[in-house]
This record gives sequence, structure tokens and C-alpha cells, in this order.
Amino acid sequence: MPGFLLHVGATVLCSHGGQAQPATPVPRVLVSGQPVVTIASPYLVAGCAMPPPPAGNGPCVTGQFVTAALRVTALGQPVLLQDSQSVCAPTGTPLMPVAMQTRVMGS
Repeated sequence: MPGFLLHVGATVLCSHGGQAQPATPVPRVLVSGQPVVTIASPYLVAGCAMPPPPAGNGPCVTGQFVTAALRVTALGQPVLLQDSQSVCAPTGTPLMPVAMQTRVMGS
């Protein structure tokens, strides 16, 4: 399904409100002047509100996207789209892209 490409400036949150940032964006491909992010890049999460055991199984520390664009790549890796699916560790909850550039779409 088509969606807008994610870049470094996109706002991505864990399910508990923690801010997530890509660890390894692709600096050679820019969208709106910022590097794009591919499926190969893990996300680092800060500020997750999920409590640690025994009250919960958090907080979220990292996130990894498991789906990405089928037809658009950067340096041979599929780029992330606004509807790409992900999972956080250790909670198993998803990352949620909530704000991103709205000029370039992929599928």
C-alpha cells in the first residue's frame, strides 16, 4: 500500500509515548533535506513509560521495522513508509510514525 517515506525528522513513538530515533539512516538519499530510513536501521527508544518487571515488561529500548516499501529502495534496502509495521523489544508493541514529510510517496 502506498505511503509517505520516513526520514530522520519523522516523529516516531513507541506505544507508550517514548521517542524513537533511527540508529543508521541513509545519508546519501535525502527527502525534504533529511536522510531516509531503511528497514535495515534499528530504532532507539528513549522515554518509554512502560514500567519494568514485575509491574510490566518494559520499558521499550529498541524497535525494528519488519515491513517496508516493495518498490522503493535506498542503497539496496527497502525504505520505510508511514504504514510500515514494527516491533519493540522487550515489550513486543509497535512503533507508531505520527508525523512525517508529505511530499514523497512510495509503495
